[in-house]
Amino acid sequence: VQARRLWRGRMPTRTLRLNYPAALLRQPILHQLIRTFDLSVNILRAQISLEEGWLEVQADGPESELDRAQAWLKEQGIEVILMN
Repeated sequence: VQARRLWRGRMPTRTLRLNYPAALLRQPILHQLIRTFDLSVNILRAQISLEEGWLEVQADGPESELDRAQAWLKEQGIEVILMN
């Protein structure tokens, strides 16, 4: 977090669509993502049903953290689609 405060430029931003399978809908994936990685995450849109769900999020942070976070989401079983 301190590195983010010291960095005077704009942090890289990615807009991601996260497609959740039914088995993961009740898991705190977004909470774990924010606590594990040095990212700021903003939910732009979401749709959740009993069978599936998706979130469109804007994630800001260092490129290396964005890359690690995307890989981690995929490991958890989330389909990640880069929107920008």
